[in-house]
Amino acid sequence: MREFGDFTSEYTDYSTAAIAILPVPYDGTSTWIKGADKGPEALLDASFNLEFYDIETGTEVYKKGIATLAPVTEDSSPEAMSAEVEKAMDNILADGKFPVLIGGEHSVSIGAFRAVAKKYDDLSIIQFDAHSDMRDEYEGSSHNHACVMARALELTDSVTQVGIRSSDTSELKNINPSRIFHAYKIKEQQGWEKEVSAQLKKNVYITIDLDVLDPAYLPSTGTPEPDGLSYRDLLRTIGLIAKEHNIVGLDVVELCPNPASKASDFLAAKLIYQILSLVFNK
Repeated sequence: MREFGDFTSEYTDYSTAAIAILPVPYDGTSTWIKGADKGPEALLDASFNLEFYDIETGTEVYKKGIATLAPVTEDSSPEAMSAEVEKAMDNILADGKFPVLIGGEHSVSIGAFRAVAKKYDDLSIIQFDAHSDMRDEYEGSSHNHACVMARALELTDSVTQVGIRSSDTSELKNINPSRIFHAYKIKEQQGWEKEVSAQLKKNVYITIDLDVLDPAYLPSTGTPEPDGLSYRDLLRTIGLIAKEHNIVGLDVVELCPNPASKASDFLAAKLIYQILSLVFNK
């Protein structure tokens, strides 16, 4: 598996890098389109076509150092995979790196949540997603991709959901109406990004299921939903959060690559690079 970005070795050495990329090619609980286990490799391949200069921030964030770690390959169960992700994230955080986890389907985020919750007090977890993912259990597992945000609620009471446009009635007991920003509502509302940022605590972990984006922007995902956010909606909101809070980590999940079109792969890679540019532009 490639490293993130076509950078010289000076900027990919883990010992000096500020940023650590952790690939988790896991697709054990997806329920529709399979292939998210191919997501990390496709994203890393696409990242070799990134320009290093970020126009919006006027920075070259790669100079902070971006190291790519060996992938987490445990796939015997979602619970075992989550435990291995948690261990890897513990190590990254202990080394003082900014973690970026790339999936894989959304269950890979559970271990990351647990690691950052141990490291940081005053923590919010913000989810950008088409689906609320608040089931207590699904298909016999509490670590299914449909349960990921229910697991987040076990770690912090500050869970905010943005871009949601699909839920099951069984999830409603876990959803806080004041902390969910449905896509159909925010499309008609001015200034919703400020409302989102205002309810977050000092430290913020961001989890991005790429199906938060409308399929017109990113069709290559395991459970596409119509009427999603635009790339600009997503980046603008994260930019505001970066200005007002301490972003402590990030994951980007549910890329399900299509060999006939690399556009979604590149979007995912550029999204990560632009978010890093925002986080480190302080």
